[in-house]
Amino acid sequence: MENKIFTEYKNHFHSALLDDCIPFWEKSDLIDKEYGGFITSVDREGKSYNYDKSVWFQGRCLWTFSALCARYGVRESWLNAAKSGKEFLEKYCTDSDGRMFFTVTRDGRPLRKRRYMYSESFFVIGMAEYGALTGDTEALAKAAKCFDMMLDIYRHPENDPYKITPKSYAETRSQRDSAVPMVLISSGQILRRCIPERAEYYTAAVREVIGDILKYHYKLKCVLETVASDGSMIDNPAGRTVNPGHSCENSWFIMCEALYSKDDELMKKALNLLDWHTERGWDKENGGMFYFVDVLGRPCEQLEWDMKLWWVHNEVLISSLLAYAVTKDKKYWDMFEKTYDYTFSHFADREYGEWYGYLHRDGSVSHTQKGSLWKGPFHLPRCLMLCEEILTVLESDGEIHSII
Repeated sequence: MENKIFTEYKNHFHSALLDDCIPFWEKSDLIDKEYGGFITSVDREGKSYNYDKSVWFQGRCLWTFSALCARYGVRESWLNAAKSGKEFLEKYCTDSDGRMFFTVTRDGRPLRKRRYMYSESFFVIGMAEYGALTGDTEALAKAAKCFDMMLDIYRHPENDPYKITPKSYAETRSQRDSAVPMVLISSGQILRRCIPERAEYYTAAVREVIGDILKYHYKLKCVLETVASDGSMIDNPAGRTVNPGHSCENSWFIMCEALYSKDDELMKKALNLLDWHTERGWDKENGGMFYFVDVLGRPCEQLEWDMKLWWVHNEVLISSLLAYAVTKDKKYWDMFEKTYDYTFSHFADREYGEWYGYLHRDGSVSHTQKGSLWKGPFHLPRCLMLCEEILTVLESDGEIHSII
């Protein structure tokens, strides 16, 4: 592969990030100048249509603006945005029991709380990235403390201070989900980079939860989203569900761990995840990746199973490009190019900027808004940043290392 090809792609990712994606969000209603924090529910032009705030995105946006400063130099607007998100998170987003809310009102009053630890995981990565950028040791300590709570609840669910009626009755069907250890992997890896003096501790935690994913969910040439507590398959739609986007995201998390630890066997398993899920998930008729598939080819229960979502394709871009950088196997470059061609021809909004989030199976736009409680400046800017980083290494014939 000629280096100029890598340069061309690198330049496009750089421009897509700094000339299109981030300017869209900075011009939008994202940054709440009245109450602080972030409003991610914006329409195609960037105007808010819902002022309720996603706690996920207070942490995610904090990470994004901190990471932008760390990679491209501190800009006052980025740093101020990060500070606004950090202060809103600290002031409004944690309940008295230490667990975090899922959504709050514009001025920070609680609306909804969920069982899952995803709000906490994004608090961890945002506070860690900000702390490392600014030297804010208090922010780093808060990130570390929250991660320790997450890890304790993961190991001992009975220690969860948030007591709520369980989603299902464990006495009838005890099960485990792959998404919870997945967010612990990325949180632990970012903390390891930001708090290097605790690297051994975070490495042990990351290897523990990767081990659980491989032990319980890694089977039938896929990662099952939900399995019985002993790892056996539950033969119903939820138990047969495969989420190709999650699995490709897991793939590059685990590739990064294999690179960090120089673990060839772990790298093989990470590459298997990518191979299996791009094969299972790619829509051979219309292009793009399905949102869900059934491992046995039975009907999916999710009505949106055949939709094409922006974040799924972001994860395929990162994982396929990283796999190529690791192996130099052309099949991964071909997957990267195929996904690149699909995404920039279908998701990118040439008129107003940024990406649509949701397409029908045929690639037509389903929802015109650019943000919601689930979509905002995280998956796409992270993808553009990391792909630029990988392409820079390829351009210089360098050796790839962990990109987290």
